[in-house]
Amino acid sequence: MRMSEPVGKGKVAPTVGRRDSRGDERRRKIFRALHDCIIEKGYVRTTLADVAQSADMSASHLLYYFDGKEDVLEQYFQNVAERFVLRLEEMRTLDTALRMEALADFWFHGESSTRQEIGFMLECFGAAVNDDVLRVTKSQFDMYCKDFLSNIFRESKVSLPPVPQDAAELAYAIMIGLRSAVYFDEDVDLARAHTLFLSTVQGMCVTGLSD
Repeated sequence: MRMSEPVGKGKVAPTVGRRDSRGDERRRKIFRALHDCIIEKGYVRTTLADVAQSADMSASHLLYYFDGKEDVLEQYFQNVAERFVLRLEEMRTLDTALRMEALADFWFHGESSTRQEIGFMLECFGAAVNDDVLRVTKSQFDMYCKDFLSNIFRESKVSLPPVPQDAAELAYAIMIGLRSAVYFDEDVDLARAHTLFLSTVQGMCVTGLSD
């Protein structure tokens, strides 16, 4: 599955095989500024002026690269989703059991698996409720993850539920739910969430994940 292209005047062309321009560097700086502002005060309370100040530029200068705060988040979230998809694509060459372990490690032990980054993810999900572009990006990412899980369950002969697509829906819900629980529930840390997720999906399969 290929994620859709970002939209808006801030669209960043692929950087493979070419040197970054000053504009690319400034867009990344704006992305990081928005990221940091959201972690500090939340998306709703973050203003365009906050993002510009954090990026060491004026609001009018920021608007040269993006159409507004919403446009920055839409494209940043798109870029994050695409990086996640690339990581998952790398896992597809692994054996079934190793693939599920790699997914659990990525989701609960990876570089984005900190309480702050989980909070940022939840802020993005909340903003996607009323933002069509974010909602489409999230829906595409969800579909990709479910397809990734469905293939694992198909190869390992899922037992409960018997349909791989249904098992993928449940596993993805558990994965997202446990990641959210790490943020809100003091009794659930990343290590416990990792163990709960992996043991649950292994228990849903007849063969392939716990051999």
